[in-house]
Amino acid sequence: MKALLISMAIGIVAGIIDIIPMLIQKLDKRSIISAFLQYFFVSIIIVNINLHGVPWWLKGSLISFALALPVMIILPEDNRKAVPMIAAMSIVLGGLIGLAGHYLR
Repeated sequence: MKALLISMAIGIVAGIIDIIPMLIQKLDKRSIISAFLQYFFVSIIIVNINLHGVPWWLKGSLISFALALPVMIILPEDNRKAVPMIAAMSIVLGGLIGLAGHYLR
């Protein structure tokens, strides 16, 4: 139960970090809610999964990037410039989630 609560708290923080630039750019509410929920649930998965043979410091980035791939694939052609930003955020935030999960759990 403690690990779940910690992973949810990490997810809330990661979600807020991800949506701050979106709020500044005044993107639509559906996109902001989607991004927040993405990192909320990704945090729960990263903190509570055990991948044998994958170092803890790499686990977060790998899982976060893998779970962001479907979003990057379905982006419309006129919004392809968002793909590198989504990829970078998923790798960086995923790594930070993994780091926080490792030390706070």
